[in-house]
Amino acid sequence: MKHVFFASLVSLQDAATGGAGAGGEHQALDPWELILEASPIVKAVMILLLLMFLVSSFITGAKLVRLMQATGKSRRFLDLFWQGEGPDWTTERLEELYAQVRAYDASPVAQVFRAGYVELARVMGSSTPTDQGDIDNIERALRRSATTELTAMEAMLPFLATTGSTAPFIGLFGTVWGIMDSFLSIGAQASASLDVVAPGIAEALIATAIGLVAAIPAVVMYNFFVRKIQVLESELDAFSSDYLNIVRRHFLRT
Repeated sequence: MKHVFFASLVSLQDAATGGAGAGGEHQALDPWELILEASPIVKAVMILLLLMFLVSSFITGAKLVRLMQATGKSRRFLDLFWQGEGPDWTTERLEELYAQVRAYDASPVAQVFRAGYVELARVMGSSTPTDQGDIDNIERALRRSATTELTAMEAMLPFLATTGSTAPFIGLFGTVWGIMDSFLSIGAQASASLDVVAPGIAEALIATAIGLVAAIPAVVMYNFFVRKIQVLESELDAFSSDYLNIVRRHFLRT
């Protein structure tokens, strides 16, 4: 009886082990394989989101460098500009600043000064450089240059805003399509097992994840750049007002 009992236990253990090996071996889902084996629509969504992420990353890097240059150069130019504050403002002083402005090409403030100086030189070369219209011309030149610089700083930022607002929805579209494809597989195979459902749902969620990866940095950096450009706009407005006051007091007394 003992031999029969132990033989039965061994046979049950072997059966249990064999059953676990047959039914318990599930192939792990590899994200890269899921991407490669995804449906054409989901692949297209993933490629589009990847391109949006790469372009957004390029814009972010380029804008960071540009803003760092603009901030640093503008600060150094303002330090140079205000060394002549007070009664030292002369035509020779402005000429010296204009001669050095080439070293500050990355500074929006320096470019605004260049436009104001060129217009002031033109006005002072006329026969009657005391009209209020001459001041207005200089003011328009300053405003036009400031607008040009701000427009250049804002270039390509709309793409970041577009990526931040649309990438999650594009990823959601890929998710919906992947889940729909999973349900079609269930209907075709007449089986709702994990082996049938899991791959389609997993590839669908990957599309959503890529959309979020593309959107979140784009939104963060867009808000950061908008704030920095607003600060720069305030600096340009303040400099334009100060420059006009200097012109009124020392060069064009109406």
